[in-house]
Amino acid sequence: MDWSEMFFQSWSGIVRTIIVGTLAYGFLILSLRTSGKRTLAKLNAFDLVVTVALGSTLATILLSEDVALAEGMTGLVLLVVLQWIVAYLSVRSHGFAKAMRSEPTLLLRDGEMLPEAMRRARVTKAELETVIRTEGQRGIEGISAVVLESDGSFSVIDGDQKKQRPHADAGR
Repeated sequence: MDWSEMFFQSWSGIVRTIIVGTLAYGFLILSLRTSGKRTLAKLNAFDLVVTVALGSTLATILLSEDVALAEGMTGLVLLVVLQWIVAYLSVRSHGFAKAMRSEPTLLLRDGEMLPEAMRRARVTKAELETVIRTEGQRGIEGISAVVLESDGSFSVIDGDQKKQRPHADAGR
């Protein structure tokens, strides 16, 4: 094994990475801008998969000499078009939208935890109590509802003020 190749192989590889990377990055930005705001919206599970796939495809275009720029751009366009089709169908078909996205889950109602809903959502009592404390509440008594939103965040609805405050939870 030639140890020097681990750190530097050739100037042509570096130049290829700069040129192809710049073109692929510009193309990805252009594709995302033309696909609409939906592609860049707050992520649900499907959007997350597409975002990871876009990043992986861009990395492959950048670093793999076996993938031509045209092939990589085709892959990026395919992912953006598929994302657009799913968003389009989700808006026009309630059944399709329901199959693609999870519904929000009510975890607490009028100061009472809903154990079956919490079990299905895999949320523990301690996690729910942490969300409530993070919102500045002392306990569950004054809470109208806690909802696990489809993007993994929690919404806490205060019983006194009847106002909704989203709580981001990066762990969900």
